[in-house]
Amino acid sequence: MAAQPPSPNPFLTFRYAFRGIATTLRTERNARIHAFATVLVVGFGFALGVDRLEWIALVLAVASVWAAEGFNTAIEALCDVVSPEHHPGIERAKDVAAGAVLLASMGALIVGLLTLGRRFLLFFA
Repeated sequence: MAAQPPSPNPFLTFRYAFRGIATTLRTERNARIHAFATVLVVGFGFALGVDRLEWIALVLAVASVWAAEGFNTAIEALCDVVSPEHHPGIERAKDVAAGAVLLASMGALIVGLLTLGRRFLLFFA
């Protein structure tokens, strides 16, 4: 795939970003799990009436997971092109990228529990 030529309209470059998001959702099972979790968090956020600061925390947590997943997907794709055969350095790069997604996900889970946990329990009590 050749590099994309610069677009005369900067707003048209968003199509590449949306194409990347669509590719990630289409090709990465964990991205679809993140999408489901995002829908749940937003739904519970509205249902439980979180305040503005709680929304900020939730949005930042969710966005960090999505960014980590995007970086991980890009690193994996690049590694597969650079070295289709197994290579210990490529394996390490992929493992580190996957670990970053796990760390972001764990942080987001903690933010979600701190933000929604008490309200969730009170709602169903």
